[in-house]
Amino acid sequence: VQLQASGGGLVQAGGSLRLSCVASGSTSSITGIGWYRQAPGKQRELIAEINANSMPRYAASVKGRFTISRDNDKNTMYLQMNSLNSDDTAVYYCHVDCVFKLKGWDIERRDFWGMGTQVTVSS
Repeated sequence: VQLQASGGGLVQAGGSLRLSCVASGSTSSITGIGWYRQAPGKQRELIAEINANSMPRYAASVKGRFTISRDNDKNTMYLQMNSLNSDDTAVYYCHVDCVFKLKGWDIERRDFWGMGTQVTVSS
């Protein structure tokens, strides 16, 4: 599975951005999707995800401001980000969990990352 993220950029505090991530390849294997971010000098953190049960979950830092969604027909996932502030400045990565069926009852679980897109919020 290949992931291509886009939509990052420079935005003023209080503004909005929508990130997109297009998946290609064995997209039928995708079970869960998520967005992570990594700020300078910090570890990569999960900020939003839709798991295999289709339940969205958010990190406390973005809950109420960010919305994760997916369009299965377009093989695209989105992250709508509102009320941005300087703490949201980071490189944002899309991520998917996949399950591949092997011979018989065997399965293989793998995950994949997009290249990342920079979001910079100016105060």
